[in-house]
Amino acid sequence: MSTELERLTARIRACRICVETPKGKPLPHEPHPVVRLSAKARTLIAGQAPGTKVHASGAPFTDASGDRLRDWLGVTAQEFYDTDKFAIVPMGFCFPGQDAKGGDLPPRCECAPAWRSEIMATMPQIDLVLAIGLYAQRWHMGAARQRSLTETVAGWRTAWDDGAARKVLPLPHPSWRNTSWMKRHPWFEMELLPFLKTEIRRRLD
Repeated sequence: MSTELERLTARIRACRICVETPKGKPLPHEPHPVVRLSAKARTLIAGQAPGTKVHASGAPFTDASGDRLRDWLGVTAQEFYDTDKFAIVPMGFCFPGQDAKGGDLPPRCECAPAWRSEIMATMPQIDLVLAIGLYAQRWHMGAARQRSLTETVAGWRTAWDDGAARKVLPLPHPSWRNTSWMKRHPWFEMELLPFLKTEIRRRLD
C-alpha cells in the first residue's frame, strides 16, 4: 500500500464523526471502521455496512454473506482478502447497530460525504465497482440507478454500456435473506453472474 493510502486508512480508522458530530442519533457503540484500500486492485467492492460478525472480526464479509459473495465472484477467500486484487469499502464503515426488531440499521449517513470522494480519488486504478445494495447504487450509479433495486440490477447491461471508464455492476446484497429474490429472478444467476465471474477473472489474471 502506498504511503498516501496508509495515511488515509489511518485517518479513517481514527474517525469518530458518527459519535462526536453525528447527523441524528450517535453511533450506539465505539466506532470500529472496517475498510480495505488498495493501490493495485482494479475491483472495488462497495457494500453497505459491517454486521455484527464483521464488527467483531474487523475483516469485511466474514459471515455467510461473504461466502455467497465469494461464490458469486468465483474467487477463493485468499484471493478475496488480497488487497492487490480487491479493495473493499462499504458505504458505512462501522456496524450501525440494530433496530427494535433486531435487524441491522442502514449505513451511517456521515461516512460517504466525509470520505468517499477522497477514497475514490486515491484509487484511480479502480475500473470496476461492484455496487452492492441500494446505498452503494445511489452513490456510484447516479442517473443510471432505477426506481427499485430489482430494476437497477435488471438494467445492469445498460449501466455497463454507458461508456464510463470506471464500470459499475449493481448487485443485490448477498444475504441469505435474498434467496427468494434470486429464485424469482433467475436471470441473475443465468446471465449476470457468469458475466461477473468473467470480468473478475480477467482482472485477476
